[in-house]
Amino acid sequence: MENINVKITVKDFGEMELELYPEKAPKTVENFVMLVKSNFYENLIFHRVIPGFMIQGGGFDSAMNDTNAASIKGEFAANGFPQNDLKHKRGVISMARTMIPNSASSQFFIMHNDSPHLDGQYAAFGIVTKGIEVVDKIAAVPTGNYGYHSDVPRVPVVIEKIEII
Repeated sequence: MENINVKITVKDFGEMELELYPEKAPKTVENFVMLVKSNFYENLIFHRVIPGFMIQGGGFDSAMNDTNAASIKGEFAANGFPQNDLKHKRGVISMARTMIPNSASSQFFIMHNDSPHLDGQYAAFGIVTKGIEVVDKIAAVPTGNYGYHSDVPRVPVVIEKIEII
C-alpha cells in the first residue's frame, strides 16, 4: 500500500501537508480518505486545543453542532491491532474516540508534542510533513469552555478543506 498525501487548509492559519500510512492503519486511512473525498471536513473546526498536547477537529461546525460520521474499528495495539506501531510524536495524526475502543469516526487529533502515554491506545495513521508551524499557531489560540466542552477556541479555527495531493 502506498502512502497518501493530504493537505489541510485552515482559515487564517495556513496549510499543513500530511503523509498517511495505510500499512499502519488501513481502515482508518480508508475512512479518513473517504471523508476527505466527500468534503466532509469542509467548514468544520478544531474544537479542542490543548497547548503542549494536541489539537482536535473533524467533529463539529463553528456552532458546535456535532457532525460525526459512522464509527470504525480502532486500529491500535490495545484493541488487538499490534501492527500499528506508530508513536504519538509531535506532528502525528491520530483518531479521536470515546472510552469505547471502536468509537472513532471522523474526529482526529494532531500531536503538538510527544505523548507516549497514547501509544497503542489510539489509531495513529500519519504525520505532518510540512506546516508544523500551523499546529503551533493553532495550539496558541485562547480557549475556554463551551457547554460541556472544554479547551474550545474562543474564535473558531475553521478547516476550509482537506484534499488529497
